[in-house]
Amino acid sequence: MAQKLLEHALQNESPSLSSLEVKSAGVAAYPGDRASENAVRALKKVGIELEDHRSQPVTSNLLAESLAVFCMTENHRRLLNAQFSNLPEHVYLIREFLPAEKGREVPDPFGADLEAYEACRDSMVEAIPPILRFLKTLV
Repeated sequence: MAQKLLEHALQNESPSLSSLEVKSAGVAAYPGDRASENAVRALKKVGIELEDHRSQPVTSNLLAESLAVFCMTENHRRLLNAQFSNLPEHVYLIREFLPAEKGREVPDPFGADLEAYEACRDSMVEAIPPILRFLKTLV
């Protein structure tokens, strides 16, 4: 969901941002899995298609090509630090640029009901504007 939400937001930005390629990868993802039905439904409710999405695990090559990496939880970031020596300079929590009182982590809704996926979606949507401001400083 994060990939599609960020891609959607980047469409309305300057060419330096709108040309960025957004990729999604998981620390425990199986290659080629489809998005969960509730993730598809949660994004469809805001006009974004996710049916064609296929999962991929995080790889050294993917990290080496990354301008920045955004993790959903601190545990995800710890796992990346433990598994990879070539992390890019910029590895953040997706909500790290929001005020601390808003919460830094986005709980993984895997296996939960549609309401949990919608809450996850909304938590990520809230984080997009400050991420865009940050990305403008990098490009």
